[in-house]
Amino acid sequence: MEAKWSSLVSYGLSLDALQDFLPLDLTLDVKTVRYDTLKVAKRLEAELGDEHPCFIDGSPSNWVLLPQPEGAFTVGIDGGYVRNWFDKQHNFEVIVGKSVLSFGEDEDAKSPSHKRLGFVQTLDTKPKRRLYEVLQSQGLQRNQEITFLSDGDDPLRKLQLEMSPMATHLLDWFHLTMRLTVLDQYGKGLVQCEAGLGEAIRNQIERLKWSLWHGQVDKALGKIDDLASSIEPFHETYARFPRLVKALSALRTSIVNNRHLIPTTPSSSGSWTVWAAPRRG
Repeated sequence: MEAKWSSLVSYGLSLDALQDFLPLDLTLDVKTVRYDTLKVAKRLEAELGDEHPCFIDGSPSNWVLLPQPEGAFTVGIDGGYVRNWFDKQHNFEVIVGKSVLSFGEDEDAKSPSHKRLGFVQTLDTKPKRRLYEVLQSQGLQRNQEITFLSDGDDPLRKLQLEMSPMATHLLDWFHLTMRLTVLDQYGKGLVQCEAGLGEAIRNQIERLKWSLWHGQVDKALGKIDDLASSIEPFHETYARFPRLVKALSALRTSIVNNRHLIPTTPSSSGSWTVWAAPRRG
């Protein structure tokens, strides 16, 4: 209980909760709680199996003989940089993920299963094994549907590959819409320079968003090229014009590099159900 609480809240709050709820005879302090928690963490790390480049085993002929799996998996993985407490001039990258096993309406109204994982990318030597164990703890079968969502970053993509033969890999809408939101913010600045042309450009950005949402990648790339031409008149009048050009170029590069991860057709049980509906702003 001490280790569980300490993994969720600060050591000090864990200590307060233990002293409030349990008749403890021992004298605890924050350092003891921290030491005990890290000791449990090291034991769990030692129990983690060996890392493998691929966790798909067996053959398709064996997979089809497995019982029909219950539910479908959706796994979201993302990374972020955290300030180093001991060396505040440097950051380190933390990878976090959430696995959700959800059930359809005809599966006895079972509650979804949620599991989470996290690790420091430059320090962890078994990232695939860590993800694999999370999926196994939820009962993943070889013949079970699983959808991975991430921003297309190479380390994140490598983490997901060779994890399941039934995996679908998608570029999540969140990261795309962040880039589009930035473009629209620039569009608002263009309106201040020239209202008519600025609003027309914002409408172009909205149509670009629509094309991406409907999986029309080639049309989206064409609209990005049209936008690049449309913003040229603001070269001298808009102070943030270089940043706008850079943001538009970065969006194009992201789409080109990840076009194979963008859903192209809607499906009642497939990719569209895991993309959040696009909203302006």
